[in-house]
Amino acid sequence: MVAEPISRVQRKERTRRAILDAALELSDESTLAAISLRQVAKQVGIVPTAFYRHFDSIEALGLALVDEAFASLRTMIREIRRGDPALADIVDRSVGVLVDHVHEQRAHFLFIARERAAGPPGVRDAIRHQIELFERELATDLARLPGTDSWSAEDLRVLSNLIVTAMVATAESILSAAGRPDVEKQLVEQARTQLRMVLVGALNWQSKP
Repeated sequence: MVAEPISRVQRKERTRRAILDAALELSDESTLAAISLRQVAKQVGIVPTAFYRHFDSIEALGLALVDEAFASLRTMIREIRRGDPALADIVDRSVGVLVDHVHEQRAHFLFIARERAAGPPGVRDAIRHQIELFERELATDLARLPGTDSWSAEDLRVLSNLIVTAMVATAESILSAAGRPDVEKQLVEQARTQLRMVLVGALNWQSKP
């Protein structure tokens, strides 16, 4: 059976995917700032000028990786919060989704963990923006919980920041515990307990008039 010819659009998408994967691989033990366009092009097997058909710069490539890393996670976490589930269910399912996603997208999460602190300014800003989007969406959902109807918008943002910060720390801890399932199990249980304590305490909070 003769294979169907690959279209120009498909070839372009395959090359773009190869560039993204090459950048992830090259940044595995370094940062994006230390990678050159020529290194990426050589890894993919294209000439440097072909790189510009897909990305304007290494930083633009990094921004695409940031978007890719956060897009599916935000969608899955958003789905968990639909249908007014109980608080314990929200915590357990959110932590479960986070753990699964860290394993499935390990290269992306390692990239985010490194670039969050040492990446190019534009990439660091993009990561910060994505985390803020998480916080804003969560604050909106928290406002629907019983007992938070009198909370100020600022207090809702403080709580969502606490939760998201804990989840980011959990993701980075899981990455550090690679190959040690007993340690990871302990970290996951600790994350669930921590988030439940935060929520239980928060639901007894009263915003100042």
